[in-house]
Amino acid sequence: MNSRFALLFASIVGLACTTALQTTHAQTIQPTGPVQQVHTGFEFTEGPAAMDDGTLYFTDIPNNAIHRLSADGKLSLLTDQSNHSNGLWPLSNTKLLACEMDGAVVMHDLSSESPKRIVLADSFNGKRFNACNDLVVDNHGGLYFTDPQYRAPEPWPQTERCVYYLANFETDPKVTRLTGDIEAPNGIGLSPDGKTLYVIPSMQAEMLAYDVLGPGKIGPSRVLCKLKQPEGETSRGGDGMAIDVEGNLYITTHLGIQIFSPEGEPRGIVAFPEIPANVTFGGPEFKTMYATARKSLYSVEMPIAGFRGAHLAVCVIMRTVGRFGSRLRRQWLVSSVRPLDRWC
Repeated sequence: MNSRFALLFASIVGLACTTALQTTHAQTIQPTGPVQQVHTGFEFTEGPAAMDDGTLYFTDIPNNAIHRLSADGKLSLLTDQSNHSNGLWPLSNTKLLACEMDGAVVMHDLSSESPKRIVLADSFNGKRFNACNDLVVDNHGGLYFTDPQYRAPEPWPQTERCVYYLANFETDPKVTRLTGDIEAPNGIGLSPDGKTLYVIPSMQAEMLAYDVLGPGKIGPSRVLCKLKQPEGETSRGGDGMAIDVEGNLYITTHLGIQIFSPEGEPRGIVAFPEIPANVTFGGPEFKTMYATARKSLYSVEMPIAGFRGAHLAVCVIMRTVGRFGSRLRRQWLVSSVRPLDRWC
């Protein structure tokens, strides 16, 4: 690959992954617009997940529902039999992953008018999961998910609250337990380079980080940061999380969304009228931060684009580069990202 092509390719990749990537050197990250209530009237919203086509999905756990918000603002119901789905993950525009608190990780095939639910994993060592909560996909065909105690039957089917890895989930799923008991592991995420796994416990102030040694292999836990606490409390944890393209973490807490640098330094708090449970990025430039907060869905514009994840980034790159045909040696690009193009 000659230098001119390398330069052009780098420019296209940068444009496709985030059209307005900015580096903010200030100590704080603040919204660029007001917090707006998008919809309300739900019971307990969770699991926002933004598709590449602009569609946003989110859950309403007590009502057993997954809702769909189209790019033009139309709200509709995907299902009212979600098995108390909590966290969602946008695998592609036609594939939506879900953690069901009734004890399973599933995929919804949205390619037809009648979506199909496919169970990826519902047990470990012969026993159902406690209450699968949230998940994140890596770029090796696997996913990490948390399994705390919320809504779990008594006694807990899994006697510990752990993080798991589901390898080859679309072809030959295999579940591995990665951790011992954690104080209610809830939100989970990967750094943009895939080298760090973050886990957000709900019953301790310390947020955890693990070095990723390989697909489904992590090192010992370390404390990344400590959440700011509501007055009079000392061990209030977080819930969901999102990451931006610079690797900053956005953690939902009782005080709002607390933002931390990849090194664990506090970079600000975004307050909401209701306590946020989960968060993601969407919108045309992926700078719209969506927060599910109790009975409502909120949005707010942010200065830094959210990280789409390797699978969605590859889809955008391939479609963008494809418009330029052979001039950008599209075939070379396709072969370079072949392990991920099944998601596009």
